[in-house]
Amino acid sequence: MTPATTALTAASVPFTVHDYAHDPRSESYGEEAAAALGIAPGRVFKTLLADVDGALTVAVVPVSGQLDLKALARAVGGRKAVMADPRAAERSTGYVVGGISPLGQKRAHPTVVDATALDHPTVFVSAGRRGLEVELAPDDLVHLTAAVTAPIGRS
Repeated sequence: MTPATTALTAASVPFTVHDYAHDPRSESYGEEAAAALGIAPGRVFKTLLADVDGALTVAVVPVSGQLDLKALARAVGGRKAVMADPRAAERSTGYVVGGISPLGQKRAHPTVVDATALDHPTVFVSAGRRGLEVELAPDDLVHLTAAVTAPIGRS
């Protein structure tokens, strides 16, 4: 169990855990997960932390694209977003980079899920460690993280 799966269980949300052999030499943890699990990269979402006007903000975007920092700032009513320091992201979430889940973080942060998540019956996000993904309905992800949805990813 990870804090993410504990949070899902406590909320009585249906989910499936998918484990795969993580290669520490992998350059993209999310694309590695998609390939290892045989899933289209558009259904696998990475969790990134950005600093929006001084506040850490969680962005959940498809691994097949990139985060649009300007769109993220707009989505939370901010003016400027920059990627957060990885150490700050680890401290505030309780997870290590490459295994940060949007679920079960140590502290709640404003969260934005890319709107394309709603195009799928289920999506995959980190379950809280490298090599472990959780599959759940995008509506449940949005609800449990108190997220807003917005077009924050770009190809």
